[in-house]
Amino acid sequence: MAEITRRDLLARSAAIPALLSADPGSAKAEDDGFWKEIAAEYEVPREVIQLENGNWGAMPRPVQAHYLETLARVNRDTSYYARRGMGQDLANARARLAETLGVPDDEIAFTRNATEALKILIGGYNRLIPGDAVLYADLDYDSMQDSMKRLALREGAEAVRIALPEPATRSSLIEAYAEAFARHPRIRLALLTHVSHRTGLALPVREIVALAREWGIDVIVDAAHSWRQLDFNLRDLDCDFVGLNGHKWLAAPLGVGLLHIRKSALSRIDHDLATPPDGPDAIAERVHTGTLNAAAFLSTHAALEFEARIGLQRKSARLRALRDRWVSQTRGIANVEILTPEEPGLCGAITSFRLAGRVSMADNELIARRLLERHRIFTVARDGVDRGACVRVTPNLFNSMEDMDALVAAIAEITAQGVG
Repeated sequence: MAEITRRDLLARSAAIPALLSADPGSAKAEDDGFWKEIAAEYEVPREVIQLENGNWGAMPRPVQAHYLETLARVNRDTSYYARRGMGQDLANARARLAETLGVPDDEIAFTRNATEALKILIGGYNRLIPGDAVLYADLDYDSMQDSMKRLALREGAEAVRIALPEPATRSSLIEAYAEAFARHPRIRLALLTHVSHRTGLALPVREIVALAREWGIDVIVDAAHSWRQLDFNLRDLDCDFVGLNGHKWLAAPLGVGLLHIRKSALSRIDHDLATPPDGPDAIAERVHTGTLNAAAFLSTHAALEFEARIGLQRKSARLRALRDRWVSQTRGIANVEILTPEEPGLCGAITSFRLAGRVSMADNELIARRLLERHRIFTVARDGVDRGACVRVTPNLFNSMEDMDALVAAIAEITAQGVG
């Protein structure tokens, strides 16, 4: 059975409009003609303005077509393919992703999602002793906060939780972690969320990781939302342990996650229980999930090819421009609090807001419901932020500037009329 080659993938993606082959620097974030053509590559609900793209990302049509074709092959050929070529095809897909991430391919492994990757890292961390401490923050993902608490309970360690500053600046974020490290000198492991699913706040990860190293603290980075939303690779983070998602901002099929462990740090993460005691000391020995959806992993090539025709820098700039369009106007509306700062590097597409004094989850669920029922705009309420719940707005490449203007008008109307 012939393996899927890069040439095959290029041929399969030939249906992507010719404009996608343009120089990635030739179209600006505000070039409506270009972005309308990009938006046409997505099938989205027409009855609402979809501004809740944080759960997972829609595949553009060429990626979906590749996925369905690959799924059909896996379903048709089953073990005839699995035992005669699929392993090499999966290795090729992993190598391509590693190249994109800027790390050797033996430092990443496929998982089903970032949550699974991060559970492997947190649950497998083996450097704690009774009396040590682990650190996490209010903006971290709920499951990862619980994982850190469970790890502390298992190892007889203390679980330390901090609230990140609001409003935040780069210096105040670094200082928040510096103060926590100094106040709790027994911290041995810290969790950092690169881009928060609650508010969209982007941490200065590299600086905090460097500070943690000075204290002898290991860091696990949750990059579920930052990878392919922001323009970076793993070398930019300089972290030993990272969990990533492919089905959010890469727009790969559901069920694609990645685990990164730097080779020099492998010994700090235990082998999976289902791996043989005499097995090799490799990242693959930290993951054992059984049968996976191979077609999803094999379609990451197509997602990268689609993105390459846009350019990650241009894609990230467009997402930020959509965010800036509504935020810049909404900041001028009385009683509206924007939770994500304007400082460069501290946000991407995701930004949350709340109305002054409306800090309960019920309040913000009501605001999200008003946006949907009265204005046909779909958002989601988020809780867990120390200063109060909020409404999260997450545009994607198929959204337009007109969509963002409609959101501004809706927020202005809700603010003027009240939410009850």
